[in-house]
Amino acid sequence: MYQLQLTESFVPAQDDDTILETTVGGLLRDVASQQPDAPALVEVTMEGETARTWSYGKLLADSERLALALSTRYAPGERVTVWAPNIPEWLLIEYGCALAGLTLVTANPGYQPQELRYVLKQSDSVALFAVESYRGNPMAEIAAEACKGLSAIREIVDMEDAKALFRWGERAPALPDVDPGDPVQIQYTSGTTGFPKGAVLHHRGLTNNARLVFARGRVTQGSTWSNFMPMFHTSGCGLAALGCLQTVSRMLLFKVFDPAAALRQIEAEGAAALVGVPTMLVALLEALEQEPRDMSSLKMAISGGAMVAPELVRRVRQAFGCDFETVYGQTEVSPVVTQHFHDDSIDDICNNVGQPMPQTGVSIRSVEENKVVPIDTVGEICVQGYCNMIEYNGNPEATTETIDAKGWLHSGDLGAMDARGYVRVTGRVKEMIIRGGENLFPAEIENVLAEHDTVAEVAVVGLPDDKWGEIVACFVRSEAGCEVDPVVLRGHCREQLAAQKTPTVWFSVSEFPLTGSGKIQKFALRDAHAVGACEPL
Repeated sequence: MYQLQLTESFVPAQDDDTILETTVGGLLRDVASQQPDAPALVEVTMEGETARTWSYGKLLADSERLALALSTRYAPGERVTVWAPNIPEWLLIEYGCALAGLTLVTANPGYQPQELRYVLKQSDSVALFAVESYRGNPMAEIAAEACKGLSAIREIVDMEDAKALFRWGERAPALPDVDPGDPVQIQYTSGTTGFPKGAVLHHRGLTNNARLVFARGRVTQGSTWSNFMPMFHTSGCGLAALGCLQTVSRMLLFKVFDPAAALRQIEAEGAAALVGVPTMLVALLEALEQEPRDMSSLKMAISGGAMVAPELVRRVRQAFGCDFETVYGQTEVSPVVTQHFHDDSIDDICNNVGQPMPQTGVSIRSVEENKVVPIDTVGEICVQGYCNMIEYNGNPEATTETIDAKGWLHSGDLGAMDARGYVRVTGRVKEMIIRGGENLFPAEIENVLAEHDTVAEVAVVGLPDDKWGEIVACFVRSEAGCEVDPVVLRGHCREQLAAQKTPTVWFSVSEFPLTGSGKIQKFALRDAHAVGACEPL
């Protein structure tokens, strides 16, 4: 814990640790050369069983083999999109691209054609790496449809076809020198214009952030880490994967999050740590109650991505018998900004998100004037340091709006800071919905619903929910003479959007509350719902 006594809401970058000039591929080479036989990766299948395994030496050999193959097909700096669940090939592509100087674009395997097409086109990707299908999503068919007419896409590769994955092209094989400041990934995050923005992240940010989070979490070298966070999130491919790498830890990579299977493997493999959004922790607790397991190997549980309820913290600590730390962050900052210490009080763990990470300046600033506010005053959480993204891909206006002239990245989240530098998140400046740790964008959902013939006006908002943190709620004003059927609208959404974006609850309104300029007052809809004044469909 930093010993601070603040009078304003600003913690300058603390120098208790240093920022290393590291790259993703360089770290893998270093670890593999020092401990080639150390276990690195264990595949956990859809059925929850362990399968293929890699040592760090084998992981490097396969990654360099893939990197050389990629170098014969793509030039350094080109972008390729990976669209797949948590399979070992995902990690091989992450390392292979990093070694080949390519920028990896991540995509949610739940995407439907127009969502995937948007990411491919906006990121200027030249290839799509995918799988045949996943959880009923016909991914090969969707990939083909999404890529129609995209002349930049040179190939669609089945990641589970080794011959296709490791195919050599016509370029001479060569791996470039990669700089820590080079782009390594583009991850798509919240947007207010109806579509997400692509945060361009660099090697230095992702590698150091993972190392510092694992250090504060006291993850010991050679431990076993359960990774059921999606690899398309920075929490999966960044925090978990690169944290394990830098502690020479063994990562259990779960293809799908199945609570019972996760508990079974934690017990069988002696996992010492896990990270999960609150909804995952709730599911794990429920599964543990149904079928008790020996959780004595667990030393640390880390959660974030949504508000963590105090009662959930207490339940996890009691049921698992482990320490609990909350983290706060976002994709644009690689991703963790604040984190608890192992000896923080239960009151702090339950009611705030900890102190800033090393070498990370954090301030709470007035939204109107961009000035630091006094302690215990709500304002926008802003971040300055090595971890900040390079830019929003192809969107200089959004980049300038987010990162100001002094290098402060404006998170869009509201919060307050106490005199000790502990941060409390109170809400969001933007109206993004965080459901189960995943960012959802109301405008994108509204645009789809507005296309339906029965819909005159629509507003999508997040409503509080004990399980998911927030759920997606839709308020609809129907066209004159039309009846709105939520079953029909739900089907309309699912044709174009991933399941998690489809509204869960539906309400009918005869008119919307409006601002003086004619904009819908979404806060008024939430307030009306809270007092039971909304008419459900």
